[in-house]
Amino acid sequence: MATIAPIPHPVDLSLKPDVTAFFDAPTNTVSYVVRDPASTACAIIDSVMDIDYAAGRITYTSADQVIDFIKSRGLTLEWLIETHVHADHLSAAPYIQAKLGGKIGIGENITIVQDTFGKVFNEGTEFQRDGSQFDRLFKDGDSYKIGGMTAFAMHTPGHTPACMTHVIGDAAFVGDTLFMPDGGSARADFPGGDARTLYRSIKRVLSMPDKTRLFMCHDYGPNGRDIRWETTVAEQRAHNIHAHDGVSEDEFVRVREARDATLAMPRLIIPSLQVNMRAGELPPEDESGKRFLKVPINGL
Repeated sequence: MATIAPIPHPVDLSLKPDVTAFFDAPTNTVSYVVRDPASTACAIIDSVMDIDYAAGRITYTSADQVIDFIKSRGLTLEWLIETHVHADHLSAAPYIQAKLGGKIGIGENITIVQDTFGKVFNEGTEFQRDGSQFDRLFKDGDSYKIGGMTAFAMHTPGHTPACMTHVIGDAAFVGDTLFMPDGGSARADFPGGDARTLYRSIKRVLSMPDKTRLFMCHDYGPNGRDIRWETTVAEQRAHNIHAHDGVSEDEFVRVREARDATLAMPRLIIPSLQVNMRAGELPPEDESGKRFLKVPINGL
């Protein structure tokens, strides 16, 4: 069995940040406001910008709900964290940053994603592939502050090369590395994804203390249950349908790859990738002042 990299810092179970979730039903995405209980400082994890794809119309209802929450409580936004380059929703980070401030951060392997999809969408040399659209590129083990809280980023690739789990006290925000126990794990068949790598990342997350709270980026209510987004390491180790204790790496890879072969592309993958690899910015205007999203034919 492959060696699982240790978590880069001890998990501080005594630090319990306040976590408020916002569920976006059209994309089944959960965004979070994470607050330092000892101050007004907070961070946003995985914000959502609304798009009517058929009409080509961008709106900000989801983001405005988060902004109103932060303003109404007198909070100070310090970070806008992207757990990865999402393929199923658009980030609202620049819109929120313009209203509330804060720094936009993502994993350093955003550069791999930018290089891959810069070519797919024929973005040309004007599209920078160095991650400079973001304020901070996190390496594995990097720490940062939210008020008096120390958070750290942990590289958990497999779904995408840039996936990071962000650990803030007893709370870990896993992006798409894991779903709720009855949902299993995210797909690993996107460019740069790998089921074997994903297994090792999941086991790394599940090496944290049993009481660590885990917060999902998505939930789809399997078998008609109510939407949920919070679980624990212990619950995942006992009940995750793809990666509970006792599931071997080879078995996980077999199940994950077989399932991935049956999945359609996410409905919003084309606009999401073009926007999110730009840190949530829309493509630049053309000579007439209009913005366009490209649709590569047989290109993904």
